[in-house]
Amino acid sequence: MESVRAVLIDIDGVLTMSWRPLPGAVTALREIRASGLGVALVTNTTSRTRASIAETLSGAGFDVTAEDVLTAPAVTAAHLAEHYPDARCALLNSGDIEEDLSGVTLVGEDAEPDVVVVGGAGPEFGYTALNRAFGQLQRGARLVAMHRNLYWRTDAGLQLDTGAFLLGLERAARVEAEVTGKPSPAFFAAALARLGVGAERALMVGDDIESDVLAAQRAGLTGVLVRTGKYLPETHERASGTPDHVVDSFADLPALLGLAR
Repeated sequence: MESVRAVLIDIDGVLTMSWRPLPGAVTALREIRASGLGVALVTNTTSRTRASIAETLSGAGFDVTAEDVLTAPAVTAAHLAEHYPDARCALLNSGDIEEDLSGVTLVGEDAEPDVVVVGGAGPEFGYTALNRAFGQLQRGARLVAMHRNLYWRTDAGLQLDTGAFLLGLERAARVEAEVTGKPSPAFFAAALARLGVGAERALMVGDDIESDVLAAQRAGLTGVLVRTGKYLPETHERASGTPDHVVDSFADLPALLGLAR
């Protein structure tokens, strides 16, 4: 831990639950910042913009600005600009994130897109919308997904997320989505570039053992799994690998890092 210079932190299920701070999280983040470590909040959340997330977290007591937040939509915008410049994109997403899709040309339901962009699931993911996307993919549109999370946890319990629908679209249309958020290596690379550190000097903290922790470890970071949020013992046991560290909650991270209390 002596070599760690930066910490990447998932938000939902790690710092908050339904945007309310988890016990000890505000204090723990304050201690990590006070130690001089770099901090990036990295999230697959697609229902809010970076500015909105930062405002909500700040209102809950976290020392956070929009510059600290890296979202899947922001990384998706960069991916589309690099690989599909000037493409007409159909967005299937729950929440208003257009502010973080700067430079992306979004088209309406009646247009024929070059790219189908899938964000976070919600009421918008009904039969009509999914069938429309299926037709667009059959006619040659590319498929870009902000993430493939199967579910997330709210104060009402586990809720279905994009991955549950994305698998069906891929199978039915016989295509494979380009995933831009976690667990994409490009997502972690973007966060590390912002912090100016190499993977070997960074820590990733998450509640999703596959997309957060093991994906970060494959990218060269140290992975820390927290037993909050979407964490389930059975998912942990069946995982494709072993986290470098497992702690009960984010409140335990300062002690793991050896920070004085």
